[in-house]
Amino acid sequence: MTAHGPTAASLVGVTKRYGDAVALGPIDIDVPVGRTMVLLGPSGCGKSTLLRLINGLVAPDEGTLRVLGEPVTPASVEGLRRRVGYVIQEGGLFPHLSARQNVALLPRWLRWETPRIDARVAELAALARLPEALLERHPGELSGGQRQRVALMRALALDPEMLLLDEPLGALDPMVRAELQRDLREVFRTLGKTVVLVTHDLREARHFGDLVVLLRDGRVVQRGPLSALEHAPSDGFVRDFLDAWREAP
Repeated sequence: MTAHGPTAASLVGVTKRYGDAVALGPIDIDVPVGRTMVLLGPSGCGKSTLLRLINGLVAPDEGTLRVLGEPVTPASVEGLRRRVGYVIQEGGLFPHLSARQNVALLPRWLRWETPRIDARVAELAALARLPEALLERHPGELSGGQRQRVALMRALALDPEMLLLDEPLGALDPMVRAELQRDLREVFRTLGKTVVLVTHDLREARHFGDLVVLLRDGRVVQRGPLSALEHAPSDGFVRDFLDAWREAP
């Protein structure tokens, strides 16, 4: 994908293997600054692997990868992770810590002063629409939707330049999911950050995506606005994938 403006991440000829299996690639993708890119496709198509590559959790076997203007290397990855927020499915919160302690984890590790941490947590609670009274509860005392709001707050704690979300709403019931979709979209619009969101749900892609990348078997099948995929599918797989969602109950 050729960028028409500044890019937050760029992958050129990137391939990732696990043993003899190719999980992703080779692919070329540019993530445009300040927009929401949705990675769409069936389970096992490489969506989560792509996020882990951008976040430096795994390294490519081939190709070049740059994030926020820097090559991703063992020397740069720790600093880059402070500039990239990451939310996984079901939140990934530490169960022995309160919601407040989960959100404050990285700021405390970076030795922020307590008043600064408290102010940031309060700011993020308002942004995520989480009542401050819930901040003293542990994850097991929160609902699924509340845990995801805390996970979003934790990802935003250091005010990262990019936000990565790996099926953040996949385990929620439909009513909670719809509410969080509305609130997340408002957060994205308010902050104006670069967002890469993984889903297999076409409805979610329509809700969030400025730009959609449809993957199959680790390769990019089609990319562009969702309307382009719907009105001009590049091949039979794209057409079948879209039709399956249209026909779903």
